Amino acid sequence: MTRETAAGEAGRIVPGAFAGKIAIVTGASSGIGAAIAEALAAAGARVTAVARAAGSDAPGLSWAPLDLADDAGIATFATPRAGGSLDILVHAAGLLIPGTVARAPIADLDRQYQVNFRAPYLLTQALLPALARAQGRIVFLNSSVFLNARGGATGYAASKYALKAFADALRAEVNPEGLRVLSVFPGRTASRMQAEVHAAEGAPYNPERLLQPVDVAASVLAALALPATAEITDLHIRPALKS
Repeated sequence: MTRETAAGEAGRIVPGAFAGKIAIVTGASSGIGAAIAEALAAAGARVTAVARAAGSDAPGLSWAPLDLADDAGIATFATPRAGGSLDILVHAAGLLIPGTVARAPIADLDRQYQVNFRAPYLLTQALLPALARAQGRIVFLNSSVFLNARGGATGYAASKYALKAFADALRAEVNPEGLRVLSVFPGRTASRMQAEVHAAEGAPYNPERLLQPVDVAASVLAALALPATAEITDLHIRPALKS
């Protein structure tokens, strides 16, 4: 006899698998963040979608405008929610500003550090009481740059290395309380960010050859749907078509 899980057969998410779950997804207006927010809502979760401006009007999403570079704004958003219940927190927002060490303004480094590392740290810290009550799950969207830091994106790579270290240390702290922490390392994914990266590299942008946001969202939901006896800690996803 096998145990039926929310992931169902062949990794398919059972409709309603996340019914009654409460989720927050940052970076939800486009790309991977939008795909994860919409997939969770379609699976029955009540999703607060966080972005500087509202995006999809998909059923099940409620929008919370927030600039993740604003510490005070993060506190205003998180403080009232810390006293409630929260099952899933997904950090999908990210910022990449191309530039070499020799030429990039320090303000570019500060901005990437703020959005890619400091904001997830502050938001997680503020919402831990709610997540602990629900024995929830925390997801950090990292990047394949973690294993292959390249010139011209030093600030981005450094902030993502910091995010990985934070996720690992956080997991060690909160696992005993029943919380699970997942780091996701997608390869190049069809998105506005990748279109800009390709333009900066002077390379043709062929989104059909890249990962699709829905591919990453399906993988994340499958990981979140595991029973409480299992935890995926690091999820690496690559485009099937290799350039």
